Amino acid sequence: MRAKTVVLFLAVLLLGAMGGAMLAPPAADAVSREIIQIQQTVNEILQNQQDLRTDLDTKTASMQTLVQQSLDASNHLSQTMGALQKTLQDASANNGANNNSIAQQMQGVSDNMQDMQARIQKLAQQMTDMQNTLQQINAHVSSSPAPAPSTGANPGAYGEQNPGGNPGPAPATPDSPTQVPTATQQPGPSSLQPISGDTLYSNGVRDLNSGHYDLAHQEFRDYLKSFPDGPFAANAQFYLGEIAYAQGHYESAISAYDKVIVNYPRSSNVAPSMLEKGRALIQTHKTASAAREFRELMRKFPGSDEARKAQSALNSISPSR
Repeated sequence: MRAKTVVLFLAVLLLGAMGGAMLAPPAADAVSREIIQIQQTVNEILQNQQDLRTDLDTKTASMQTLVQQSLDASNHLSQTMGALQKTLQDASANNGANNNSIAQQMQGVSDNMQDMQARIQKLAQQMTDMQNTLQQINAHVSSSPAPAPSTGANPGAYGEQNPGGNPGPAPATPDSPTQVPTATQQPGPSSLQPISGDTLYSNGVRDLNSGHYDLAHQEFRDYLKSFPDGPFAANAQFYLGEIAYAQGHYESAISAYDKVIVNYPRSSNVAPSMLEKGRALIQTHKTASAAREFRELMRKFPGSDEARKAQSALNSISPSR
């Protein structure tokens, strides 16, 4: 009996040992699988965290770029607004200066108009006397088949006032526009005799004073074409400028005055031509060129009446100087 008990006990022990051996490996495998799963989960969490940080860094960099661009745009806008404000201030200041200049010029025009009205009354009487004299000369020339000597000169009315409303040159010399020549005629039949330079020039002065600008312009042009070196060539050229100025053709007037200055440098019309050229330049809004012309006139003819008028005109366009 005792032996059976011992055998049974041993059998139980053997069975327990065998069961423990059979049960132990499966428990270890389960733990290993759980650990692997946990490690995989942790790795996924770490990878997601890394991806999130990378995405956050990218968005932060983009935001910084946008902020910098906004700051640059704001600075550029501020600079543009400052430049615009300065431009407006300069424009306002220039408008004020221009208004003062216009007021001075209008006053000058008013003074010239009053002076012109006084001179016109004097011109009317001189024109009557001149026309009577010219009629007598033309009648004498037409009836004389032989050359007739000059009988004298009568002052031209235009010397008192030019058609542009500006005072003309004063000296009455053979070169001065205020001299109206007597008419002479070449020998031959009166019906075939060409008109003389003196008569052609006299007719131009007469028509100019009568306000027949187109006719006077043609007569002065004919004189210059036929007598380019005649004693009144500089005068005729100067009058072409005066006619163009009176008709508002300021560019043509400037060109005509230039021809006097360049082609007849010894003429007494040079100073008046420079003065009238400067005034025509003002009319074409070329104030800088006009200022240079006035200064050159004052340099070449200091103390002259034209220099005094040039200084006055220069002050009107450059009041600060």
